[in-house]
Amino acid sequence: MTPTRTLQSGAVLAALAVALGAFAAHALTPRLDAAALSTFETGARYQMYAALALLTLGTQATQRRAPAFLLAGALMFSGSLYVLALSGVKVLGAITPIGGLLMITGFLLAALDASRPAH
Repeated sequence: MTPTRTLQSGAVLAALAVALGAFAAHALTPRLDAAALSTFETGARYQMYAALALLTLGTQATQRRAPAFLLAGALMFSGSLYVLALSGVKVLGAITPIGGLLMITGFLLAALDASRPAH
């Protein structure tokens, strides 16, 4: 991803995390049980972590690989938690660890790419 796309993705992901967190706090609290609400909030929290990482990585010229993994991971991880919390379909929980692994890979690639010289 280009630095501009990385920054744009991070900003949109952060805005959506705030909106979804507010939605959960105001609209979902009376509708979901505590476990489902906690699942939804976990999705929003990890989405924000990925968003902040993307905003940071977008300022670093050496970061070309990590942003795509972080974005894909956030979409899979948080997205599956949102759908799981709202639908109760437990099989969707099988997607969540894949998203988590993509995010972990993104953070590790960020560490590796930070040691590369910029060109």
